[in-house]
Amino acid sequence: MSDAWVEVGTRSELLPGEFKVVWDGDTAIAVFNIDGDLYAVEDICTHDGGELAGGDVIGFEVECPRHGARFDLRTGQPTCPPAYEPIHRFPVRESDGLIWTRDDR
Repeated sequence: MSDAWVEVGTRSELLPGEFKVVWDGDTAIAVFNIDGDLYAVEDICTHDGGELAGGDVIGFEVECPRHGARFDLRTGQPTCPPAYEPIHRFPVRESDGLIWTRDDR
């Protein structure tokens, strides 16, 4: 677990509908802006370990580009097979105009 927050960027660098991947140590964290709300999840599909960032975002769900598993970005829960295990969610905060996240496991 990291105690340090990782800088994601500013709101102007992460507009609604966009995502950005940052690293906290060896953990890739994908931060999504969905209609102005920010969600941070581990950038790994629990089905086969592929990256989720870059997959289609439908509502609050991200679809794994490899096999079509979907995850709710608000809860981390899978919403469509072939994934059955949730993805890790991480905190997001804004301070002094910057967006931050961290692996808090």
